[in-house]
Amino acid sequence: MAKIGHYNRLKVARLSDYGVFLDGGNFGHVLLPNKYVPEGTDIGSEVDVFLYFDSEDQLIATTQKAKGSLGEFVLLQVVDVNKAGAFMDWGLDKDLLVPYNQQKIPMEKGRHYVVYIYQDRHTERLAASSKLDRFVSEKPGKFKHMQEVDLLLTNKTDLGFKAIVNDSYWGVLYHNELFKEVRVGQRVKGFIKRVREDGGIDLTLNPPAHKQVDELGQKILAHLERNDGFSPLGDKADPEVIKRIFRVSKKVYKRTLGDLFKSGRIQIDPDGIRLKGGN
Repeated sequence: MAKIGHYNRLKVARLSDYGVFLDGGNFGHVLLPNKYVPEGTDIGSEVDVFLYFDSEDQLIATTQKAKGSLGEFVLLQVVDVNKAGAFMDWGLDKDLLVPYNQQKIPMEKGRHYVVYIYQDRHTERLAASSKLDRFVSEKPGKFKHMQEVDLLLTNKTDLGFKAIVNDSYWGVLYHNELFKEVRVGQRVKGFIKRVREDGGIDLTLNPPAHKQVDELGQKILAHLERNDGFSPLGDKADPEVIKRIFRVSKKVYKRTLGDLFKSGRIQIDPDGIRLKGGN
């Protein structure tokens, strides 16, 4: 069955002067306008299309790339504001409406906002909302310590970043867990640091210690090889320099140096570290 607000592979049922009509199942024949018809398309051809309602509220197909689908959280830019609400560019001919009653704060033209794409129950039109709490579960998620998860960073706070975990739960990524540049609207891989008693989720971008150390060890060895086998970044190096170059805390860095030293890969001198056998 064809799905509104999603990509569908539909078969061409008939041709017309305006384009081709696709077999939309329960929705009947759906027009794919001429400007989007792939070359060589004929009756019986299958075409991957996105289904939505055009400016006249007619169901229509397009081969344009939508920036988000029904049921997804996505970062979009406001391209116009009028008495109906804010209109966001989501990659299709018809912009996506955010009604005023679905705006957490009044939206401004030119700004980007994380929104949720939904279908109005009365009109069946696709629309968006920046009142994200309505679409995020209030129940605490069931996660294991250091479980890998997908994060969408929704807004910056005094504590760090608020994030949606696996498109379902709220979590917080604190400033002290940030060892690389991130931005609102970005999707990143993260890990569950803990689920608090109140159901809140604390997050980190740092992988489990053993994995983090293994990856960092390879980075340190590569760094030494690029610098003729020597680096002044020993166990007394400035934490900010370590953070800038390797995106980790000094604690993790020193632990990794210790592991590399014990395995005979490096030597640690007062002036820095050297590859065994290096200069």
